[in-house]
Amino acid sequence: MRSKGMILNHFMREEQKSRSGVDHEFIALMSQIGLVGKMIAKEVARAGLVDVLGLTGAINVQGEAVQKLDQFANETFIRVFENSGLVCMLASEEMEKPFQLLEKNSRGKYVLLFDPLDGSSNIDVNGTIGSIFSIHLARDPAHPDPSSDILRKGVDQIVAGYLMYGPSTLLVFFSGRGVHEFTLDPRIGEFLLSREEIRIPRRGKTYSVNQGNYQDWMLETQAYIDYLQEKDPKGGRPYSLRYVGTLVADLHRILLEGGIFLYPASKKNPDGKLRLLYEVAPMAFLVEGAGGKATQGVERILEIQPSSLHQRVPLVIGSPEDVEVAAQFFQGKH
Repeated sequence: MRSKGMILNHFMREEQKSRSGVDHEFIALMSQIGLVGKMIAKEVARAGLVDVLGLTGAINVQGEAVQKLDQFANETFIRVFENSGLVCMLASEEMEKPFQLLEKNSRGKYVLLFDPLDGSSNIDVNGTIGSIFSIHLARDPAHPDPSSDILRKGVDQIVAGYLMYGPSTLLVFFSGRGVHEFTLDPRIGEFLLSREEIRIPRRGKTYSVNQGNYQDWMLETQAYIDYLQEKDPKGGRPYSLRYVGTLVADLHRILLEGGIFLYPASKKNPDGKLRLLYEVAPMAFLVEGAGGKATQGVERILEIQPSSLHQRVPLVIGSPEDVEVAAQFFQGKH
């Protein structure tokens, strides 16, 4: 175990000594992710004072109103990485098409996908928000169709994680060996190791879902939530509802304490609402890295072959035993 309080860059150098694939470029990549987190956290901390709250008046490719902080966060990712020499392509849920870096001195070996600001509905009420990122090794950055290097299964990710802007700013990621949490120390401007090799409990006592959508859910989802609310002391039920409305915040609780998060299919959104490439696959990669499970009800998230840049899928994710029970309902076996 590394010492608590180790700086992110020092941690990555220690990883380099014992792991293949962790080279100087990879260390620089994680350092740049940390820089993005610092820049966004600084803006979030003074959001009410610098006119970055509220809407821009624009509508993004998802058909959603764009918050000023959404736009700032998206531009921050691009600004930090476009001249880094580390990535050849960036894709975001805020952009209709991938952002390609065509200059020779900017073409790196990584592809970065991200949700710049998760939990936009919480921005104006000072709620917890976050950023989600997913990184692949580029296969063919010169391909005429840039989406060919982005539309890849979740199992192809080499690192995925999130930044959470709450009482503390956290960086949590999985790069193939252990899920690690770093906390930003504002006194020195560095991310310091706060939890190493996080393991999600086999089962939890809470569930996280937008209960207000109950009447719009499919019957199997309603049946599963009814099951969680039944009084059964021997079976550890009822479960308690915990819902922030920010995927990053809701899953962070489950990662540490166990339980299950659902954003299921519904009559209104039969394909779900969360984006496979920018939210679902990265979180599935991380949660599985901590010993959890992630499905769209039946199929493993990391095995889904994306068909479009902004594809949406249902999500059931969390403690392995809880996800297994949920899957029985979705398969009609419970």
